[in-house]
Amino acid sequence: MCVIAATGIFGWPEAQAQTASNRPLPEVTIDAPAQQARPARPQQSRQSASRRRAVRTVPSVAVAPSAPAAIAVPAAGDVRPAIAASEKNFTGEELAARPISRVGEVLEAVPGLIVTQHSGEGKANQYFLRGFNLDHGTDLAITVDGMPVNMRTHGHGQGYADINFLIPELIGGLNVKKGPYFADQGDFSSAGAISIDYLRGLPKNFAELTFGSFGHQRAVAGGSIKAGDGTLIAAIEGQRYDGPWEVPDNIKKLNGVIRYAQGTVTDGFTLTAMGYTNRWTSTDQVAQRAIDQGVIGRLGSLDPTDGGRSSRASLSSNWAKSSDIGQTRANAYVIHSTLQLFNNFTYFLDDPVNGDQFSQRDQRTLFGLNASQSFNISFAGLPVETRIGLQTRGDDIKVGLFKTMQRNFLSTVRDDKVFEGSVGVWSDTTVRWTDWLRTTAGVRTDYFSGKVASDTPENSGNASATRTSPKVGLVLGPWYRTEFYANAGYGLHSNDIRGATITVDPIDKVTPQDRVPLLVRSKGAEAGIRTQALPGLTSAVAVFMLNFESELLFVGDAGTTEASRPSRRVGVEWTNNYKVLPWMSLDFDFAYTRARFSDIDPAGNFIPGAPALVTSGGLTFGEATGWFGAFKARYFGPRPLIEDDSVRSLKSLVFNARAGYRFDNGVRVQLDVFNLLNTRTNQIEYFYVSRLPGESLDGVGGRHVHPVEPTAVRVTIAGQF
Repeated sequence: MCVIAATGIFGWPEAQAQTASNRPLPEVTIDAPAQQARPARPQQSRQSASRRRAVRTVPSVAVAPSAPAAIAVPAAGDVRPAIAASEKNFTGEELAARPISRVGEVLEAVPGLIVTQHSGEGKANQYFLRGFNLDHGTDLAITVDGMPVNMRTHGHGQGYADINFLIPELIGGLNVKKGPYFADQGDFSSAGAISIDYLRGLPKNFAELTFGSFGHQRAVAGGSIKAGDGTLIAAIEGQRYDGPWEVPDNIKKLNGVIRYAQGTVTDGFTLTAMGYTNRWTSTDQVAQRAIDQGVIGRLGSLDPTDGGRSSRASLSSNWAKSSDIGQTRANAYVIHSTLQLFNNFTYFLDDPVNGDQFSQRDQRTLFGLNASQSFNISFAGLPVETRIGLQTRGDDIKVGLFKTMQRNFLSTVRDDKVFEGSVGVWSDTTVRWTDWLRTTAGVRTDYFSGKVASDTPENSGNASATRTSPKVGLVLGPWYRTEFYANAGYGLHSNDIRGATITVDPIDKVTPQDRVPLLVRSKGAEAGIRTQALPGLTSAVAVFMLNFESELLFVGDAGTTEASRPSRRVGVEWTNNYKVLPWMSLDFDFAYTRARFSDIDPAGNFIPGAPALVTSGGLTFGEATGWFGAFKARYFGPRPLIEDDSVRSLKSLVFNARAGYRFDNGVRVQLDVFNLLNTRTNQIEYFYVSRLPGESLDGVGGRHVHPVEPTAVRVTIAGQF
């Protein structure tokens, strides 16, 4: 929903900003043989800020031919030299250059990632990556300013990750890691982990207004001033939007950030407060047969009282210190969030009189402390970096499910109080054995424990579990500006702890229910190559495999995720970025995955909702002043909707475009067009049983869809001061 400033707040055009994928591979500091015992960290920490940024964003390390190279030191966001071909970094300028129709789509810069919506725009997005229908965030770990976004034991689904509180104009950088190969990544990160860092200062104050189709209105402003030895940043955003739906979304969103930053990323700290509130009416997925029979239009609703409201308030701090030993980092946060959803996915199947609307409520306070220490040493004449870390988190949760009719309370299905905590201890060591070989080996141990106090006493109880996950990676090269990668490791995701203590059906209080394990193992491997052999072109290929002991599967007629069968995914990703001219770049990403259940079941072995083919590409151009623009295409291939693959979703190919002009005085005028060709397809599709009025009491199985919005136009006027 947000239209972001292409360059208005950054002070330079997005096309001119050098990207991580385009920067030449820098040389690293080399220890001569007589000085091999001298730590590399002090040399790096004395570098200028611009040199640090260069080290942060390079995907690989160039090495002098005659001596072992010191390990490159992380600078901003703790981003180190890549250990996997699928790792990628983006600057805020790169993200700002992309036209996006909703804030979550800023994440679609990640190759192979689809970000869409099956409900109102205040709800968490739906994510697809590496052959996973990730629902609202299962197995895709997202952090903002060091704070976890994914919610455990959530009212709407395990791993629920709502980033509607994000203000895109404040993003300083985004780092993506895929696969369970990284010791510093834990719960929900097996398919991928996305880390977003906010800016530590704004070059200029900014303000912008956006108006567009279907009642879209957005205003955002921000600025920074010197305060003592640091910088104080503040930004505020307001948004209203109805959407094309016959029942307007009536989005009312207010968002704000206050941030104090002192020093640098490697030697300094930040203190950040965020506040967010939103309310909306939603057109959820609807039965395709209702559209075909003329009961509703393509953009119609079968329950006009569906919707929700949410809020989030947080306080977080990040601290870092460089020393002769290495790098020390600490991060602490406290978050309070609330969510109430009203959904009706099956209409009159369960209750032919009152209908099947239900309310999901989630209120929680979560807090955590993360700390790490790196040690840079020379062992047997070899440069070695060892990191150790501790990650803790506690969630104090009130979560409930209630039957409603037109948002009026009817009865309680279940109402629980939960406390769930975790501790993760991790370590990894990177050794550069020669100028063309480095290895990383790590291990992580996670301990989860919690208590459920349910309104059905039989479902109360305690649960705990521990998993140890080894990781290993190898990098060969560079040769001719090309590196080769191999990785393997174990990971995990947590299940809803209520599933680990349940004994009886919460509705009838009698029917026995099977418990699920609290922690589920994943294991994966990846091999790949990244090259900059051709001037201006960065290209990477990664072939991967990922297995799960138990799939977390979205249940369309209940609106939740539940533990399902074991699974295996095998796939390939190909990413490309080509700097045609200093002011023009092209990109193309291709991702294919074969996703299957790995056990034998007469129902079939296809995983419902798992995408096979995702591709995207585009053109970006512009200079400091004058014309700028972008053109983006995204293809989302058909997916199986049931296990035997007899029903498949539609495919979609959607084009977005941007054109604008920057004046010398800092004013920018910008036009964004979404779904340029007015493609009539669906954002999301499910297959399940529901019942419309007058149908058989047993209901009818069929497709349930949420359409892609028709062509929309938005105009932005922005200025700097």
